[in-house]
Amino acid sequence: MARRRRRSKLPQDPVRTTIESVSHEGKGVCHVDDTTVFVDGALQGEEISFLYTAKRRNIAEAKVHEVITPSPHRVEPGCAHFAICGGCSLQHLAAKQQILLKQDILLENLKRIGKSEPETVLPPLTGPQWGYRRKARLGVRFVVKKDKMLVGFREKHSNFLAELESCRVLHPDVGLHLTELAELLRGLSIYDQIPQIEVAFGDQQGALIVRHLQPLTKQDRSQLIAYAENMNLQMYLQPKGPESIERIWPEDESYKPLSYSLPEYHITNEFKPTDFTQVNGAINQNMVDLAIQLLDPQPEDKILDLFSGLGNFTLPIATKVKHIKGVEGSDDMVNRARKNAQLNNINNADYFAADLFKEISGMAWSKQKYDRILLDPARSGAREIIEYLPEFAAHTVVYVSCNPSTLARDTEIMVHKHGYTLLKAGVMDMFPHTAHVESIALFVK
Repeated sequence: MARRRRRSKLPQDPVRTTIESVSHEGKGVCHVDDTTVFVDGALQGEEISFLYTAKRRNIAEAKVHEVITPSPHRVEPGCAHFAICGGCSLQHLAAKQQILLKQDILLENLKRIGKSEPETVLPPLTGPQWGYRRKARLGVRFVVKKDKMLVGFREKHSNFLAELESCRVLHPDVGLHLTELAELLRGLSIYDQIPQIEVAFGDQQGALIVRHLQPLTKQDRSQLIAYAENMNLQMYLQPKGPESIERIWPEDESYKPLSYSLPEYHITNEFKPTDFTQVNGAINQNMVDLAIQLLDPQPEDKILDLFSGLGNFTLPIATKVKHIKGVEGSDDMVNRARKNAQLNNINNADYFAADLFKEISGMAWSKQKYDRILLDPARSGAREIIEYLPEFAAHTVVYVSCNPSTLARDTEIMVHKHGYTLLKAGVMDMFPHTAHVESIALFVK
């Protein structure tokens, strides 16, 4: 029987060093004794001391012990829980520097992985720094030793929930009421059988989906309904999988779907709390404007919107062109998009359900030519459909990305295999105070 290798003990004494750079996750990077150390809470150029939190071979994780010489860009975090909560990683960096860091990450990925540089770097899109987050999944846990219900995000470097009283990045109707929400859940008969709450907000109202592992009593339901009514929230229950979700408030006769608007295009999109929507409403409006500006749709154009979701880009583009087709992998989202087209009296948009990571050459929409294409894939990118782009013969492609590394990978294919030019690229501050990088790129032939 092989012996189990013992884990070496971490050094206990603080280590003094100077931070050389900042990683894509927002951690300070330095080198100590041939080991690359990622230091949570450290900024480039700072002289600090740190304590190791994990170490393996020539890679280590650490946290700041003392900031000896601070960066001129270091600021006081705006949230009292920043030191423990893992929801944000960059609150100690000035907002203007956060977005420049993300821009550097995008350009570095495009150069290193995509072997390309944009001819023009777009000015960053910025918006509200606090209270912007409209979508979230909050952990819930009753801690017996503390006799306390916790609601929020995990601690940094831990699976334990952080003890939060508020969250300043969440929509204030939830983020400023975490204590009341915890008290509500603690008062239920099955308070220790609730693992999470999903949060979703539109322009006018929000919704909570309470996941519960045991049945609720009538009194439990009454308490949840009373809270929802008082806070102007929709309340849903989820006893099992997503198909089990049921709305308990408001009642049918007074129910109105969640929605958000794109005023410049006179578009309103309705959605369910479980649907994918952009977390930052203000940035989304500006992002749609920018995408359409870059796409430059003309009245006689035929346009293809890939990964079209519920019509976030499709419908406003439809107001400017002869015809547009939206393709999305989820049947539910395709149905939602069709309903939103009807809601907005859009008659020149067609939607199709298709897995864009698989063979699509036999589908009618894929056999047509298009003037311009917009893509907005998930984090895994769009490699498979990017390989198919020459069949569409589009001269303009706008790519909206939530992962700079997969955008860069796909850029390499578009530029060096398909002959497109990376004309413009830039970042959008969809998730302030986090290391998440949202970006947009324009490719032309």
